[in-house]
Order: sequence, then structure tokens, then C-alpha cells
Amino acid sequence: MVELLQYAKRRADAFRGDQATETTHGASAGTHLQLWLLVFAVVFPIAVALIVSTKETGVVTSLGDLVPGSYAVENYREALVDYRFGRFMWNSLAMSLVIVVGKLIVSVFAAMAIVYYRVPYKDLVFLFILFTLLLPVPVRFIPLFQLMNDLGWSNTILAITVPYIASATTVFILRQHFLSIPTSIVETAKLDGVGPLRFMLFVLLPMSKGVLVGVSIIMFVYAWNQYLWPLIIIDSEANQVAQVGLQLLQGDVQGGQLSWSLVMAGSTLTLLPPLLLMIVFRKPLLETFSIQQK
Repeated sequence: MVELLQYAKRRADAFRGDQATETTHGASAGTHLQLWLLVFAVVFPIAVALIVSTKETGVVTSLGDLVPGSYAVENYREALVDYRFGRFMWNSLAMSLVIVVGKLIVSVFAAMAIVYYRVPYKDLVFLFILFTLLLPVPVRFIPLFQLMNDLGWSNTILAITVPYIASATTVFILRQHFLSIPTSIVETAKLDGVGPLRFMLFVLLPMSKGVLVGVSIIMFVYAWNQYLWPLIIIDSEANQVAQVGLQLLQGDVQGGQLSWSLVMAGSTLTLLPPLLLMIVFRKPLLETFSIQQK
């Protein structure tokens, strides 16, 4: 009788195990299905834009029109050369690189001072830096526009780069990372007589390569997508950036009809630089996001 009960218990445990395994596989399949649906929702508009950019006019009225055309080379050449979209992309690249380098320099020094120096009321200063995140950027446009005109910087690269060099978000991320570095390393550097600049260049920055790369990608994408401020402060079309250049492509109407193929060609070109950077440096980018969560 006892053996019979033990056998029944083993069979019941095995049955529950099989049910748990089936439930796990079912949940995993459901999760994968949701992920594939999300990927499709993200990729589908990009695929449509890429297909439309290869057509003659870019007009899509049915699913049958979503077939690649034979005008890809002509459309991209016309956007880059005839409409000078290559110049717009070069201006965006120069603006983004200046902003990234400037933000890194300012943010590294600021985060280092907050973490490693005995600055009076440094916690209050750090809270004030974070408080600037609550101030919407468009609120600052009117006084900033007046300041740029007074300095004689309007319609120059200085006007679209200098106002974005300070970054509370970057200071916060670097501060969190610097706090995670063991204090023993800092104490050893002090005992060895390593000065502040040498400590930053030969200890702090080499230990922060991944975070710095991830932060740089975030800052680059943010700078690359700037639209409203360059539209306001830049008057010359030759000095405009890619996002405003897209609007210029949309404003060109041929025969009473908008050339969507050119617009989508410009959109695809604008998407490429940040997309390539995010693909190449995806690991440092994920590391940066994990630091933000911590």
C-alpha cells in the first residue's frame, strides 16, 4: 500500500513538472511572439520608407505598390547633389561631433568634482544640476536667441553647439559610474602622488571607456535630431542641418504633387549615421542604460 502511494505521488509530481514545462514553453512562445510583433511595428515604417525611396514618385495607394522600384540611384543622387542634402548631413555631423566632445569634457570635469572633491554644498549643486532637466528647452529659446544675436553668433555653428554643451543627464550618468569605482583605487593613486589630471587621464577615463562610448552615442543621436533650434537661429540654407533639410525637401512640390520618393530618400539618409553607431556600439550603450537604472 505504501509503495502504491509513493508511486502515485511520483506520477503526480511528474505530471505537475510536465505541466510546468508546458506552461514555461507557452509563456516563452507568447513572449517571443510579442517581441516579433514589436520588432515588426518598428521595422515596417522604415522598410516602407526604404521602398518608397526607390520609386519614381513615391505614391503608395495599396499593398501592391510596396515593391522596390528602379529609381533608387537617381533619387538618392538627386537628394544628395541637386538638393544639397549631403551638405545638410555634413553640417549635422559637424554640429553633433562638437556637441559630443564639448559635453564629454564639461561633464567629466563636473562629475569628477562632485564625486572626488570636497566642494561646499556639492550635493545641493548636484540637485540644482538635475533641476535644470525640469526646464523645457523651448522656454529658453527667446532669451537664447537674443543672446546669440548679441554675441554675433547667429547663423554660425557656435549658435547650434555652445547652448547644448552642458548636460545634466551626462553629469548624472558619469557621477553614478564614478561612484561605482572602488575607493581603494583612489587612495592608491593619492599615495603614489598622482595628480588630479593624471588621475583623470590615466585612471578614471580608461576605467570608463564603455560608459563614455555609450554616453557619446546617446548625445550624438540627441544632437543629430535637433530641428527646432537650428530652424530658428540659422537663416542661410547652406548652413542648415539634415532635419531642417528634410523639411526643405517636403516643401519642394513638383507639378502640384509632393515628391515622396525624394523625401523618403532624405529620411533614409538621415537615419543611417545614428543607426550605424547604435549597431556598432550596442554593448556600451546597454551598459550605460544599466548604470542609469542603478
